[in-house]
Amino acid sequence: MAFDGIVTHAVTHELNERLASGRIMKIHQPTDTDIVMQIRTRNGNVRLLLSASLSFPRMHITNENYRNPLEAPMFCMLLRKYCEGAIIDGIHQIDMERIIHLDIRGRDELGDARTKRIVLEIMGRHSNLILMDPQSGMIHDGLHHVTPAVSRYRTVLPGRPYVAPPPQRKINPLVATKDDFIRRIRFNEGKIAKQIVGAFDGISPLIADEIMYRAGLPTQDSLWRAFAEITDLVKQQTYTPTFARTEHKEYFSAIPLTHLAHAVTETFTTISECLEAFYHGKAERDAVKQRMHDLARLVINERNKNEKKIEKLLETKQKAEDASKYQIYGELLTANLYQITRGQPEANVINYYEEEAPLLSIPLDPALTPSENAQAYFKRYTKAKNSRAFVDNQIAGAKEEMLYLDTVLQQIENAGLADIEDIREELAEQGYLRARPSQGKKGNKQKNPTLERYTSSEGVTIYVGKNNKQNDYLTNRLANPDDTWLHTKDIPGSHVIIRGTEFGETTLMEAANLATYYSKARQSSQVPVDYTLVRHVRKPKGAKPGFVIYEQQKTQFVTPNDEIIRTLMKTKTTTS
Repeated sequence: MAFDGIVTHAVTHELNERLASGRIMKIHQPTDTDIVMQIRTRNGNVRLLLSASLSFPRMHITNENYRNPLEAPMFCMLLRKYCEGAIIDGIHQIDMERIIHLDIRGRDELGDARTKRIVLEIMGRHSNLILMDPQSGMIHDGLHHVTPAVSRYRTVLPGRPYVAPPPQRKINPLVATKDDFIRRIRFNEGKIAKQIVGAFDGISPLIADEIMYRAGLPTQDSLWRAFAEITDLVKQQTYTPTFARTEHKEYFSAIPLTHLAHAVTETFTTISECLEAFYHGKAERDAVKQRMHDLARLVINERNKNEKKIEKLLETKQKAEDASKYQIYGELLTANLYQITRGQPEANVINYYEEEAPLLSIPLDPALTPSENAQAYFKRYTKAKNSRAFVDNQIAGAKEEMLYLDTVLQQIENAGLADIEDIREELAEQGYLRARPSQGKKGNKQKNPTLERYTSSEGVTIYVGKNNKQNDYLTNRLANPDDTWLHTKDIPGSHVIIRGTEFGETTLMEAANLATYYSKARQSSQVPVDYTLVRHVRKPKGAKPGFVIYEQQKTQFVTPNDEIIRTLMKTKTTTS
C-alpha cells in the first residue's frame, strides 16, 4: 500500500476536475472514521469519501453503498450545519504532503457569505479530519481530538487554533533540480532507495523502488534520469492508475509499476477507480475487526470455558467408569454372605467374573453387617452410574455450545458492518451479553434481517445468510419448500438458498462456492457441501440459533474458486 504524495497529487487533480463548483447536498458518517458527501456536479451526482481511518486513511470518489446509522454522530451533524448546501471552491494538496484542504463557501442563517475548510490529514495512525474556519484559523472540531497530554506540538480541539502537522523538512520533488538530487544522495553509503524516501517529500518506498529499477545501474545520471522521468509524469498530470497483485501483497500507484514484473496488474481510467478496487472490502473488514474485537474475545473466552469444562467432566467420567467394580463387589458379597461375619475388615472371595477365578479381597466396614456392606457397594455403583449419565449429558451440551460458539466466531470473521448488531443482539438473547436498553417503540420494532442476494450465471437467485439471525430467517421463513438448501458438511458456515427448481449444475456449483466462501473452510480444498430441498430441513425445538437438522442430502466436494466468487460479488445486492 502506498497512499503517498504522488497518489495524493493525482487524487486532488481528479477531484478538482470533477467536483469544483459542485454543491454538497448530503453528508453521512457511516462509520466512526468515514464521511461520505453526496455532491451535485454538472455531470450528475457524485459521492466523495473522506476517511481518517487509522488503518486505511484515504480520499476518493466512491460508488460503494454505505449503511448509515439511525442517528448521525456529532461530527457529522457539525459538518451538515456548516457544509450542506455549500459550494466546493477548490481542493488542494499542501506541497507534496498527504494533507488535503477542501475549501467550501456557503451562507449562514442570516444569509451572509462564509467559507469553511475541511482538512484531511493522511498520516497513518495519526490521521484526522478537521473542520476549521480559514479566516480566523480556529478549529470547529476534529474527528479525533488531540489533547496537550497526547501532543505537545499541537492540539486538535474545538475553539483552538489550527496548527499543521510538523514539517518533514524534505525537498518537494516537483521543484527539485539535478543539483538538489545529487547533493541529497550519498552514493557511497548504499541504501539509495531509502535515502530517496528520506530526502524527498511524497516519495514512498514503492516509488523509490520504481526509480531504482528504472535507473538500472545506479549512477548519478541514471538515477536522476529515472527520478525526473517520474516527477515529469506528475508535473504533467499524466497518470496511469495501477493496481498490482503479487502472491503475497497488493499495491496501487498513480504511475506504472514496471519493477513488479511478475505481478498481475490492472490499470484504471481514474485514480478513484483504482483506489476503490484496492480498498474494496479491506476498510470494512478493518472497521468490523475493531468493532468486533470485544465480541470475538468474549466468544473465545466462553469457548475456552467449555473446553476446560469438558476436560474436568472427562476426568469425572473416568472415575465413574472405574466404579463398575462396586457392582462386582456387591454381587460377590451377596453370593458369599454365609461365610462372612460382622466385624471383618475384609472378605476374601472367589471372583467368578474372571476366567481364572482368582481370590479377591473386598474391603468391608466392620460396623455394618455383611448384607449392609453389599448394599453399600450397590449404592456406590448406582450413584456412579447415574453420575456417568449426567456427565455424558453435560459433555454433549458443552460440545454443542462449543460448536455454536465456533459458528459465531466464523460469522464474526466474515461479518460486514451491517451484521454487527445482529450478532450482538443474538449473543445478548443467548445470555452471553447484557441486553441493551430498548429505545422506545421504534427500538422494539422487529425488522427482518438483511440478506445478501446473488445472481448465478444462469440468472438464478441465490441467498446467503451471514449470521444466525439471517440463517434462521432465510431457511425457516423466507425459503420455499422446493428451494435448495446448502451448507458445508460438519463445518461452521452460512445457510445458502437457491431459489426455485429451474437451475443447472453451474448454479449449484456457484452456490456451493458461496457456501464454502462463507464458512470456516474458506481457505481449504475439496470441502464437502451438503445440499437438499428446504422441505427436508428443520430446526429442533429449543435448538441454538442457526442450528438445523436435515435429511435426504447429497454431498458435493468444492475447492473455492476465486474467479467464481469475484463474478458473483459483482451481482451482489441486499434484501430483507
